[in-house]
Amino acid sequence: MAPPAPLASVVALGLNSIRSKLPDGNLYLNFIDTVKTLSLFEVQFQPLSMRTLFFLASIITLSGCSASHYLKSEIDRSTVLSQQHTGVSIARVHEKSSLASYQDDKYFVPASNTKLFSFYAGLSALGDSIPGLEYLEWGELLIIRGTGDPSLLHPDLPNSRVLDFLKGRKEPIFYTPYHFENKRFGPGWAWSDYNDYYQPEVTAMPVYGNIVRFKNAKAGQYQANPRFWQKSMVQDSAVSGIEREELQNVFHYPKLVSNQRPAQDIPVHMTDQVMLQLLSDTLKKEIKLINIPLEIDLQTVNSIPSDSLYARMMQVSDNMLAEQLMLLYATANKLPLSTEKAIAHAIEHHLADLPDKPVWKDGSGLSRYNLFTPRTMVALLQKIYEKVPQERLFKILPTGGKSGTLKNLFKEDPPFIFAKTGSLSNVYNLSGYMLTKKGKVLVFSFMNNNFTKPTADVRKEVERILTRVHEKF
Repeated sequence: MAPPAPLASVVALGLNSIRSKLPDGNLYLNFIDTVKTLSLFEVQFQPLSMRTLFFLASIITLSGCSASHYLKSEIDRSTVLSQQHTGVSIARVHEKSSLASYQDDKYFVPASNTKLFSFYAGLSALGDSIPGLEYLEWGELLIIRGTGDPSLLHPDLPNSRVLDFLKGRKEPIFYTPYHFENKRFGPGWAWSDYNDYYQPEVTAMPVYGNIVRFKNAKAGQYQANPRFWQKSMVQDSAVSGIEREELQNVFHYPKLVSNQRPAQDIPVHMTDQVMLQLLSDTLKKEIKLINIPLEIDLQTVNSIPSDSLYARMMQVSDNMLAEQLMLLYATANKLPLSTEKAIAHAIEHHLADLPDKPVWKDGSGLSRYNLFTPRTMVALLQKIYEKVPQERLFKILPTGGKSGTLKNLFKEDPPFIFAKTGSLSNVYNLSGYMLTKKGKVLVFSFMNNNFTKPTADVRKEVERILTRVHEKF
């Protein structure tokens, strides 16, 4: 009797047949990997035995199906997710086909998952440092204009080199806002939130983060940072916290200062004149306004490392930084400072290959006009993973049980979730990367809209389901 044919011979005879039976190319590649692994152990099959090969193929096919089956089963039987819109997409890194999905082609309001789009835009346009200021030396004058950089005098970012540059200039300085085309708020923002810390106004050249940080002083009074605003405070028995008048920078504070709220950030109503007053007061020299176009090549002063901006934006979900990042993208691509034009440019030049065209309206996700699908979020995350080494990327993103908006979720050591949250009223999304117990790196997007249950309940259910995926697959 002839000896059994080696595995390689069997595979050579049946490969095309097996490929036609597998549902997608990635499972076919998984099958090939399995066959190679078996050949290392010198496993042999009877000549032309297709039955065994089809058995192997079915196991691999079912592994993908079982992930989708598990996901659908968990969502369908969940009492928490039963009356809302839910969409999930999960894939292995570097693979286009999904490992598991549930309504991943439906559009959802992404909330702060939008910051992943802004992050990718920044990665596509900016280098290691943020362009902090553009300038023209014109005779005995220095004319400057903003790039959208938010770092100048920002209380939570590294010191900007722009400040030292301006301090060192001896000639008269003029500022032009001519190229700025945005309004103070984005489309679809809640204008009544003008007093809330998460909604600073968008400007060409922010200073102090476009906020005032009020802290409780020892004498039971509030202390403003910058001190410039101390004279604009008015005691008011009708308020319980600090409230700014909508269209002028008058800050009402209560008679009784609560120690339970040691600090409060209040957005400033920013105009070009207000920005120049603040900057002139800090520099101890006057900067004047001149509204002229600068249609020539300008010199640039870099401000801070790009990753310091990305990490702060992602870790605490800073809306102001995300909005300004899109203006930085515009600067890098020689566009007017316009979020709308920056987004259109990014979609055309960097995101045209996404599964579903994004409805993208702002940089931060405050707008409910934004609409993305879970599979588009996963495709975006795949593109980010290709651009940024894993170690660097995972340091920028919130880490489950360790940092940022995920500090109190996924508490397992070592951490296995590195992702961006996204929350608005009736919206909770989580998109990012997962390390499984089997050593795989998965990309996922779990989107939840239109729920009436407490956000905490939805958040815990997402945590439960994704933790099981981490354990099983």
